[in-house]
Amino acid sequence: MSLQDGVDDSPDLLAEDQETRQGRSDTVDLTDTSLMVDISDSLSERDKVKFTVHTKTSLPQFKKPEMSVVRQHEEFIWLHDRFVENEDYAGIVIPPAPPRPDFDASREKLQRLGEGEGTMTKEEFMKMKQELEAEYLATFKKTVAMHEVFLQRLAAHPVLRQDVNFEVFLEYEGDLSVRGKNKKEKLGGFFSRLTKSVDESLLSGQKDVDDFFENEKQFLIEYHAKIKDATMKADKMTKVHKNVADSYIQISTGFVLLATIENTELDKIFTRVAELLEKARKLEGRVASDEDLKLSDTLRYYMRDSAAAKDLLYRRTRSLADYEAANKALEKARTKNKDVPQAEKAQETCCKKFEKISDVAKKEIAEFKTRRIAYFKKHMVEMVELELKHAKAQAQLLKNCISSLQEES
Repeated sequence: MSLQDGVDDSPDLLAEDQETRQGRSDTVDLTDTSLMVDISDSLSERDKVKFTVHTKTSLPQFKKPEMSVVRQHEEFIWLHDRFVENEDYAGIVIPPAPPRPDFDASREKLQRLGEGEGTMTKEEFMKMKQELEAEYLATFKKTVAMHEVFLQRLAAHPVLRQDVNFEVFLEYEGDLSVRGKNKKEKLGGFFSRLTKSVDESLLSGQKDVDDFFENEKQFLIEYHAKIKDATMKADKMTKVHKNVADSYIQISTGFVLLATIENTELDKIFTRVAELLEKARKLEGRVASDEDLKLSDTLRYYMRDSAAAKDLLYRRTRSLADYEAANKALEKARTKNKDVPQAEKAQETCCKKFEKISDVAKKEIAEFKTRRIAYFKKHMVEMVELELKHAKAQAQLLKNCISSLQEES
């Protein structure tokens, strides 16, 4: 990966990147090697991120067995929209679109740090700068990971991988000429979402003819609300750990300054305490990083994935409502003996669409459940193991500090 904002890799962040890359495949099945997609490189510029999408395949619809193209975030959104808007995929849980790259918060912090350089010691400034650079780089790497897992989910799906737009996205070497939406299109999108929300509210009271889907709908509504709440609380916890790490920097600097003006045996004690706090800062930062990766990111991804599953059930309920309306229209046409063939054809079309969505959706919901359970189980076990590892390291650090301070006493 590359960065053009003066951020350098550190050994800790490179290790974190390796863990991030290993975790990306957890949401997809990579045992099928007929179509393998990854983001081999990425470049962060001031106003955009360029992703190098690398593909290896043995599928016959592709012209070459291996290819690389450069894509931007808007092109990922374009691809996602092509799937969502295609009625042939109405019964499929469309993988959630990757979030828009947003580094403004990290850049603002770095800018404020630069403006306040004169108010702190050189050592404190460098430590704070390293923390902010690490935060920026971690955000960048997670952004790349979310874009990669979106493509890998598509590549692993037996139907979505056959889509011609996906083929163009992976194979066409030129610019896809995808632009961001203008104000009029954004306003239209807002009203479309508003219409969809109103339609969902109107359909929420409709009893499903299939108990399986009725139960899944109630589960997903409650599940999505709870996972959204858990994500917010996990983010708060991670932020607290980061704040603690930042506080260690300031306290450590304070002890270093005290040690420089003490001419008694306290100077050595203050120095040892400052060293302890510096090591504790690194551990606390690692705790925050691991919790963000294994807990917050897990919850956030499945918050979006559960929303995609809810959208699937909404499309099916919309199709059911259309089918029932077509049945009523057919009865009315037969009663009046008017436009019966047209009503029969419309009813047949709605029936086939509803049955197709229902058949595909049952398999998709089952796959969603299997994927979700395996993913959560793996990441919760890994998170607890990391928490134990960090707790033992912190306990050992405190023991070593006590022994060191006793030697100085």
